[in-house]
Amino acid sequence: MGGQGAIPWTPFNFLATPPEEAALESCRAVVLPVPYDSTTSFKAGTRDGPRAIIEASRQLEDYDLELGTDISQVGIHTAPWLEPHLGGPAQMVERVAEAVLSFAVQGKLVVALGGEHSIAVGAVKAYRAVYPDLSVLYLDAHADMRDSYMGTPYSHACAARRLSEMCPIVLAGVRSVSAEEREHIVRSGVPTFWCTDASPLPSPEQVVRRLSANVYVSIDLDVLDPSVMAAVGTPEPGGARWEELLTLLRGVARERRVVGFDLVELAPEEGPAACAYLAAKLAYKLIGYALLE
Repeated sequence: MGGQGAIPWTPFNFLATPPEEAALESCRAVVLPVPYDSTTSFKAGTRDGPRAIIEASRQLEDYDLELGTDISQVGIHTAPWLEPHLGGPAQMVERVAEAVLSFAVQGKLVVALGGEHSIAVGAVKAYRAVYPDLSVLYLDAHADMRDSYMGTPYSHACAARRLSEMCPIVLAGVRSVSAEEREHIVRSGVPTFWCTDASPLPSPEQVVRRLSANVYVSIDLDVLDPSVMAAVGTPEPGGARWEELLTLLRGVARERRVVGFDLVELAPEEGPAACAYLAAKLAYKLIGYALLE
């Protein structure tokens, strides 16, 4: 009779990576699930995003045709799920910052899976402590530049505003903005690439020259066209296609060092299973762009 070692267990982690290949010490990337959506203002359910992405990732091919290599060879560790802080959004920002910092100081590429976009504030706060020259590429259908929303300055609708107070930020893919936000963007001079029919996203060259050597990328999945990504809490007509988003991300990673990123706002119940699979593949590709380009 064989022991448990002879039984083919399937681990529930990103890419279904065997434990011996997913040890933190030997991995260059860390996937951090953050199932939090306390400040969502339209469709709730992004707290289920991390689980859906990790589950879908188990169906990915390790070999990536575009990069011509097995991205998983960089080593991908899946951290324990970060427990939400129900004391309030400000406390959750600090909890995310503490968790991300624990990996960032080890030189790991942290992939924060949300959850709502407010988790980016904590992640950037952590990376800013490690890389003082940090800048942020913020991809979102919405400007997220409100100073406060629904009683808190740490709403998902305020995430870009808080980030801009910490370090330089570039907005791209924006196609929904309030009058207050538009005025602030113009007054503060935040580089913003508005989504248009002709150009839903800027070229890598347009973005790179506005970014520092070390870059954090924050991706709200609603930057994509709803026909491509329906499963988001705040869908917005128009937006980027899959290939356009990849072109921008790969171009940035070739010219700048992507030190960490988040992938947020997947609300799996709002769309087909293909949306979670797209999110998983996007995370996997950006790990490859960041560590292998």
